[in-house]
Amino acid sequence: MHLDYCPILIDEFDGQTREFSLKRYNRILTMLLSGSSLSDILSALVLLIEKEKLGTRASVLVLSDDRRHLLLGAAPNLPQAYNDAIHGVEIGLGVGSCGEAAFSGQRVIVDDISTHPNWVNYKGIALAHKLLACWSEPIKGSNGDVLGTFAMYYENINAPSDTDLILIQEAARLASLAIERSKSFQFQRQTTAIFNNLPIALVTTSAQWSILDANDAFWGAMATKGSRCDVGYFNPNEQIGCDTNNQHMIHALMANGHWQGEALIKRFDGSSFYADLTAMRLNESYSDNRAYAWLISDISARKQASDLIEYQANFDALTQLPNRTQLLGLINQHIDARHGFALMLMDVDNFKQVNDTLGHGVGDRLLVEIGKRLLSIADDRFTVARLGGDEFAILIPDVLSIDQLNEVSQRIDNLAATRYQLSGSTNVYSTLSLGIARYPDDAESLELILNCADQAMYVAKRSGKNRSQLFNFAIRERDSRAAKIHAWLQTAIELNEFELYYQPIINLQTGKIVHAEALLRWCHGGQFISPQEFIPVAEASGLILGIGEWVRKQAITFLHEYRDYPFTIAINVSVEEIWSHLLQEGLIASIEKTAAAIDCNFPYERLTIEITESLLMGNQDTLIDELTKLKAKGCRIAIDDFGTGYSSLAYLNQFPIDELKIDKSFVLGCEYSVKQQALIKAIAKMSQALELVVVAEGIENSTQLEIINSVGIDLGQGYLFSKPIPKAQFVDLLRKKELFWR
Repeated sequence: MHLDYCPILIDEFDGQTREFSLKRYNRILTMLLSGSSLSDILSALVLLIEKEKLGTRASVLVLSDDRRHLLLGAAPNLPQAYNDAIHGVEIGLGVGSCGEAAFSGQRVIVDDISTHPNWVNYKGIALAHKLLACWSEPIKGSNGDVLGTFAMYYENINAPSDTDLILIQEAARLASLAIERSKSFQFQRQTTAIFNNLPIALVTTSAQWSILDANDAFWGAMATKGSRCDVGYFNPNEQIGCDTNNQHMIHALMANGHWQGEALIKRFDGSSFYADLTAMRLNESYSDNRAYAWLISDISARKQASDLIEYQANFDALTQLPNRTQLLGLINQHIDARHGFALMLMDVDNFKQVNDTLGHGVGDRLLVEIGKRLLSIADDRFTVARLGGDEFAILIPDVLSIDQLNEVSQRIDNLAATRYQLSGSTNVYSTLSLGIARYPDDAESLELILNCADQAMYVAKRSGKNRSQLFNFAIRERDSRAAKIHAWLQTAIELNEFELYYQPIINLQTGKIVHAEALLRWCHGGQFISPQEFIPVAEASGLILGIGEWVRKQAITFLHEYRDYPFTIAINVSVEEIWSHLLQEGLIASIEKTAAAIDCNFPYERLTIEITESLLMGNQDTLIDELTKLKAKGCRIAIDDFGTGYSSLAYLNQFPIDELKIDKSFVLGCEYSVKQQALIKAIAKMSQALELVVVAEGIENSTQLEIINSVGIDLGQGYLFSKPIPKAQFVDLLRKKELFWR
């Protein structure tokens, strides 16, 4: 049967019961106060009940931390096998007497285990040990939560009397005291252990900032040597520095009961460290006294690492100057605020040569010294930055006049161009090419202002280096034109916009056409675009490779179609094109692939490859090998525009060259210049001594022709004979066998 829980006052006991009750209280309270273990107290309680109520075998079961199972607390006189069986049983309705009492929080009285439905699954073990009745009282804490059960077992069918109910209720109350006291002590021990072993500093203070308690981590953090300091106060006004101010922190602590943030903590020896600080107000419910807890976590290492990361994100590691990220951020700030400024972009002239000849270490030291010189020139308002590589920048946060900007750039040019003594006897001379753009005069966005300064800088570099260039709209138009040409070039072959023109090369002794130079012409949208304009764009973008393939295919096809005519064709090969082929498949393989595409057995002896002198400055062994193979096939090798590049007799001796083409700049006006005539004569004599054929370019009148002819030059080319003409007109000349000179 189930009986409602109704407390019976001790005053209702008879005299003997009252005496036993007082003895139980005294015994249990004495054990509680003396610090006896929970197991000892519960065992003593069970024995006291069993002594008072003969025939009883009592037990205390304690609710597990997950509040789902009952664990053995004390049952000294119950069979061990039975205790083992019920230890850990899951609580619930219909789970014996104790399982249901713990689950429902109500007393459960079973006077006959053999017939009660709660014991269907458990009566076997109970009856085996002659346990026939079980009364169970829930043990409740001060807040009403169930802590466990107190049970009384009998070896006979038995129902409780009123006195029995008072006894079991009192036993449950005493067990509650013991369990709550044990849990309290356990919590206290745990919190004390946590407090003392917490790796974060923790200190509690009074309202007058006296230290009430502090863990070892606090004393270690507050004393440089980690020893306990002989101090009695932790005063936030003296030892805490916040992002705002101490009074704000204390006011928030008083008003809200807590404060959290980063703070600079001053140690007792005067040193300091950064910390995450959490402050809490502690109020005692039984008094008006206030206390405060301060939780201090040292973040000095994290702060230092964060500062380092921030520094590395905004400053250049080599020069310690602001980097691109910081500079762009500053520029954006000025743009957002609509504040005018000037941006100077600088590139170190011939920096690659310094790295290649003196080493990267010297190159790095040069960059550091350039940064120092720029700082020495700059006004305090200026921001000097390194953008990466050999690029620097100066942000001038004011609208300066053009004269003022020129003055600044001139100071930069003068100081940067002086000698750098980098280590020992190593002296380096370096200059800067500088481009200047202004906001908002030249552009009104970050991207455009950078682009303007960059365009101006490259104009300065192309104009001879060691100079500055203020951006103007002619630069923008030129670059815009180059961008358009680049876009047009990408579809020029597909749209059949290219055409080869041919300029005859005349044998000056016979007047006959013996060669022709193939010259590329491009008509886009009904207008011709000059090779001087589109070839540099094609070379810079890499489109020259596809264009070169097209030129060779057209020239080879032309030679194949008119193979019965005795003439050869010269084609120009750019520096970028030939090096690309040397690095990839080889120029010979490229020509053979082109010939195979039109299914012809190509006559190499009718092809002349014209290269510029600058090409001879590169990887000589590789180029010599490739040119030698071409010559072995029958190709002729000519140096174009001789005398305008890196003229050297060594090149003429090392490379398998067949002919020189004297640049037209030597021929133009030679009739008026004795010096030019002398140079032409010297080149002719030298070439004859080296058994090289000489071609004079740019012959425009008969007087020039007489001068060229007088020094024994073999071949001539120029407007005197013919300008570059389309293929059909050139074929007409071949058919007419026209003589240009007798």
